[in-house]
Amino acid sequence: MVENELKVLGIVGIRSGSKGVVNKNIRDLFGKPLVGWILSAAKQSDSINRLVVSTDSEEYAKVAKEHGAEVPYLRPAELAKDKSAEVDYVRHMLEWLDERENYRPDIVVRMMATVPLQTSEDVDAVVSLLKNDPLADSAVVIAEARQHPLKALKLVDDDAGGTKLVTYFSDSGREVTPIARQNYQPAYFRANIIAFRTQVIFDTDSLTGDLVRHHVIPQERAVDIDNLVDFYIAEHLIDREQK
Repeated sequence: MVENELKVLGIVGIRSGSKGVVNKNIRDLFGKPLVGWILSAAKQSDSINRLVVSTDSEEYAKVAKEHGAEVPYLRPAELAKDKSAEVDYVRHMLEWLDERENYRPDIVVRMMATVPLQTSEDVDAVVSLLKNDPLADSAVVIAEARQHPLKALKLVDDDAGGTKLVTYFSDSGREVTPIARQNYQPAYFRANIIAFRTQVIFDTDSLTGDLVRHHVIPQERAVDIDNLVDFYIAEHLIDREQK
């Protein structure tokens, strides 16, 4: 690393114990374990100069190392439960590296194995936003929502002892009637790369802080794998890209 160059740490969390798809994070996706895709993007990034993986699994650690990441330790079990907060394992890694190696990055880039189609350019874009904007706490990769959140529906109890369909944000059945998509203000969702200044996680107990910048990517690069259908979609997109 060049003297005075910013220290940019990439971190990927791959907890074992996925219930929807067994061993999802290391399941084969087009000839590479799922986590290998985002690790490849991180390794090709011009901005990340250290890459670590946080995992509770020896098997996952082996796969991560084979794809170019460090695994400094196995994540404690209390930080690897189904409902464990993501901010906790990231902060734990930063504290561990600081205490044992006196290493404290300037910027942290949190990435996820489940979003395999993101690129090194996406990583570099959010890091660049922070480098060029000293006021920003973080920058997040986002994509336009495929379904607008105002179209969400829910079931609630009715007065007759049954359930009725209403909008997610009201108890009105009348508003379940479709509204033209063009009448909604555009909505976005996280495409799951977050770059933040290290101090933000300690000051705000969050990965984003208060002033959050953004980098928009196409929906197809934001596919987030949760089930087998998502794997099939990702395979199709990768196949199309490579033809």
